[in-house]
Amino acid sequence: MDEKEWRRYLSAYHDDRPGITERFFERADTSPHAWLAEPLRGAPGPVLDLACGTAPMRPLLPDADWVGVDSSSGELAAAARAGRGPLVRASADALPLTSGSVGAVCASMCLPVLTPLPRVLGEITRVLRPGGLLAALVPARLGFDPAGLLGWAWVMRTLGAVHQPWPNPQARDSVAKVLRPARFRVRSDERRVFTLVLETSEDVAVLVDGLYLPGLAPERADAAKRALAHWVRGGKTLPLPLRRVLATTRGQE
Repeated sequence: MDEKEWRRYLSAYHDDRPGITERFFERADTSPHAWLAEPLRGAPGPVLDLACGTAPMRPLLPDADWVGVDSSSGELAAAARAGRGPLVRASADALPLTSGSVGAVCASMCLPVLTPLPRVLGEITRVLRPGGLLAALVPARLGFDPAGLLGWAWVMRTLGAVHQPWPNPQARDSVAKVLRPARFRVRSDERRVFTLVLETSEDVAVLVDGLYLPGLAPERADAAKRALAHWVRGGKTLPLPLRRVLATTRGQE
């Protein structure tokens, strides 16, 4: 899948499933969004929430001078209905903001999927003030967890998929290395494993819909949801490893 095809897929995916990331994280034992919000509380504003989706970060930063940006009209409409704003529709690689006008950027689960990544990082650097903060949350590798590996292997096998085809796989466990050449100084790089709790067919539907699988046919997705709903009867858990990276732009810090 080339970049144009990926961007079309990503746009349709979020327009058709507004709030999917928020609902996915609601299945976790503790809130990944709250973990990401911690270093942003009290950060000099304005705070730009990049690819904000339905803006689940907004209520976690109630006192911030906050603005959410996303390219999906479906996501932004859902955020507006929830009373989360202000909101701007724009592409992450062409932000309608003045250079050096932002104190902090929140990038929740978006760096592995936004393209072209060098231009996106360039825009983040451009709009941040010298010493401005980037707080990024990205997927992480599972590591050695036999039960977790078996659980995820069963899910992906049921879906007929090997992995999620992120266009920027380097922006996962190696995101700190990606940021350094983009004029960022990495301040911290932490990995944390959350737990997805799956008990109902709705939980399963959110799990399946929350995975980026552009080649997944609707019939296969429906069949997988039925099979996995049977699998989770009585309750199942899956590990959800994530990485939080904090970096500042080089300059006056």
